[in-house]
Amino acid sequence: MSHRQIMEALSGLLLGMFCAILSSTIVTNALPEIVSDLGGGQSAYTWVVTASLLTMTASTPLWGKLADLVSKKALVQIALCVFVLGSVVAGLSQNSGMLIGARAIQGLGAGGLAALAQIIMAAMISPRERGRYSGYLGATFAVATVGGPLLGGVITDTSWLGWRWCLYVGVPFAIIALVVLQKTLHLPVTRRAVKVDWAGAFFVTAAVSLLLVWVTFADDKYAWMSWQTGAMVGGSLLLTLVFLLVETRAAEPIIPLRLFRNRTITLASLASLFVGIAMFAGTVYFSQYFQLARDKSPTMSGVMTIPMIGGLFVSSTVSGVIITRTGRWKGWLLAGGVLLTAGLGLLSGLRYDTPYWHIGVFMALMGLGVGMMMQNLVLCTQNQVAPEDLGAASSVVTFFRSLGGAVGVSVLGSVMAGRISGYAKDTIGQLSPEDQAAAARAAGSGTIPDMDLLPPPIRTWLESAYGHGIADIFLYVAPVAALGFVVTLFIKEVPLRTTGALAQAAQAAAEGSAPGAPVPAGAVRAAERTAGGAPSATAAEGAADGSDTPDAHSAAGSRSATGADGASG
Repeated sequence: MSHRQIMEALSGLLLGMFCAILSSTIVTNALPEIVSDLGGGQSAYTWVVTASLLTMTASTPLWGKLADLVSKKALVQIALCVFVLGSVVAGLSQNSGMLIGARAIQGLGAGGLAALAQIIMAAMISPRERGRYSGYLGATFAVATVGGPLLGGVITDTSWLGWRWCLYVGVPFAIIALVVLQKTLHLPVTRRAVKVDWAGAFFVTAAVSLLLVWVTFADDKYAWMSWQTGAMVGGSLLLTLVFLLVETRAAEPIIPLRLFRNRTITLASLASLFVGIAMFAGTVYFSQYFQLARDKSPTMSGVMTIPMIGGLFVSSTVSGVIITRTGRWKGWLLAGGVLLTAGLGLLSGLRYDTPYWHIGVFMALMGLGVGMMMQNLVLCTQNQVAPEDLGAASSVVTFFRSLGGAVGVSVLGSVMAGRISGYAKDTIGQLSPEDQAAAARAAGSGTIPDMDLLPPPIRTWLESAYGHGIADIFLYVAPVAALGFVVTLFIKEVPLRTTGALAQAAQAAAEGSAPGAPVPAGAVRAAERTAGGAPSATAAEGAADGSDTPDAHSAAGSRSATGADGASG
């Protein structure tokens, strides 16, 4: 495909991805006001974010596997429709429970958009050239991330709009994306019988959901060490074991376990888990810091996160261009791990009166690190799988990143509430007796406080508690980012292939295979021997729109999935 054709198709994908990211970031600065209006306190604050991450995480493997079986174009359009439905219901919410449910629907659509954008791009573009286009994905992520809080802040601060329009604003973008994709995205479709692993989808969703329910309510509804913890953790582990058993017997498993025989896929998934914890947990609570610890408006709260998003924008675009020119990618992963860990470590020293330029530098380091790691972990995975596994492998990495984010936000939200309460109790003696009584009422109300309504001594006292408590989040997340860096040390750098899935399918046809015909097993084995053992996948156009054939799948199922690094487990 020409560059022009690729960019036309990507425009719709990028717009859809923009909608997905915008939906999560645009409410960030509006959350204090949303929770104040709808009720629910810190628990609702956490669940409004976690609900979408939960469904995004749980649905990602299903979207990825369906992309290997049926039309990717139809799937991404369905994801957009689900996203629109969730957005409309969210905007009409009358209480926090309704909003959380609608956010779950939004997350279901957003999971499809996030996974399918990577998968479709990988089908059209070779890994070597993909670095350049991955930079566009990173830039889209950055623009939506910085534009979301800014736009959300402006909408929330505009009296004739209000926070509900933060939830409606993604709808027109999604509709435009639907129209653009219908006109520009053209991928070949080969019909075949589809066997969806519904049992696997159910058990992985149940396992993840139970885990997230536990971490959300732990230390709030019950203690970390309690019978509820034992029941939920034990239940989640049991569901995971059942899921693994189902996957070993499924004809079309949601997550093909043979993929984890490849060392790169296993390590990239683990690193993505740590990056997800650091990225989501590190960014979700910035709005609370700026609004509750520094008394900034929602609009200014978004403006003050620009250094982080600027770093992400620069690193994702620059690293993508250079990777395309050089074919070298591991150095960017390692540098990203160092910068992310350093940024989070420095942010752990935040207080309510920390000079903003210090915060800006620390956020920029964090953004640079995320931009270097996020896309390249997907890239190194896609470089080492056959086309028929492209969707599943891509979604596995995205799944672990979303899982890390969901667990991180839930756990750290609970921890942060406890730390803020602890710091408030430790320093309440600094207030006068009259202020102490008023402060106790403000801190113990169970809702997000309105700082403007508090007397100056109480507001300063509470701002100090929020600043110190939120800083502890970064203190706890920094070692997690360091673990992500350590994992990337063991990922072996493999030269990027120079053909995409569509080109590989064309190559297979040129070698004598009729369109839609099974590719001889010898051709599969020969393809696997190329690129130093990496499966270059002349086998079939499985990743281009479900053109796997039963014979090709049989060959794929029998091979050992040995990675280009020779690690077959």
